[in-house]
Amino acid sequence: MRQITSNILMVRPANFGFNVETAASNAFQSEDNQLTESEIKARAMAEFDAFVEKLRASGVQVIVADDTAEPTKPDAVFPNNWVTFHEDGRVVTYPMLSEMRRLERREDIIRQLGERFAVTERVHFEQFEKSGEILEGTGSLILDRENKIAYACLSPRTNRELLDWFCQKMDFEKVAFHAADGKGQEIYHTNVLMALGLTFVVICLDTVRDADERQHLLESFEKTGKEVIEISLDQMMAFAGNMLQVATQSGAPVLVMSEQAYRSLRPDQIARLEHHNALLHSPLYTIEQFGGGSARCMMAEVFLREE
Repeated sequence: MRQITSNILMVRPANFGFNVETAASNAFQSEDNQLTESEIKARAMAEFDAFVEKLRASGVQVIVADDTAEPTKPDAVFPNNWVTFHEDGRVVTYPMLSEMRRLERREDIIRQLGERFAVTERVHFEQFEKSGEILEGTGSLILDRENKIAYACLSPRTNRELLDWFCQKMDFEKVAFHAADGKGQEIYHTNVLMALGLTFVVICLDTVRDADERQHLLESFEKTGKEVIEISLDQMMAFAGNMLQVATQSGAPVLVMSEQAYRSLRPDQIARLEHHNALLHSPLYTIEQFGGGSARCMMAEVFLREE
């Protein structure tokens, strides 16, 4: 199975803004009453368009779907939470904690991709919302696709039992752990503390306070040949864990992150990352502040095979 792809789905936001429903579990979100709703929307759309342009210029194939104006979906720019596309042709949709975010799931986008790519099966997990069991796609799951390992920090958005069911259905081994930020709050998504590449892993190990869980992670990384590049709690809060390794059309790996994340890195960390791949960064300050997510959250990888 491929670990990285050059096909990326992104959703251009129509009504980006601060979602009060997600703020309780997302310490990365913050409001700023100095900006109007229209100013926030305009800045987010400008950041999105510039980001897409940079990705395409680097050789990444970006598939842009437009968000619908109605119903209002302030977090539509983060499609990786509601859908994943797998190399064996399966498309999986996921249960979301926020009722407003559940509106982001769009079968029309999946149908459109099915016209270009081979879809063999639809897997639905969203029915678990009724019982309060949540698993938010590759926000919750860091997938080592080559080694069939699913890394996940447990939180209100990542249910242990549903994680087990995902691993059974999709044939992944589970590596679950607990993680907390510097204030002791549970980290809402695994993909803000950890990014997995072909030959390395970026991770904030200071968030994993249980010694046995930390050791289990390190043993798994060593077993699968990943160089461990640690980031600090402060760097994590600057979204340095929210990176995604993608491929150009020529197959070359590129590590994508926000400008804020890149600026938080030390020169030695940058050098170690550049040993593994090229780096690409783009300013996403508005999306990060009001949405509580960054570059990785904005990209849903399409591993489906083209027909």
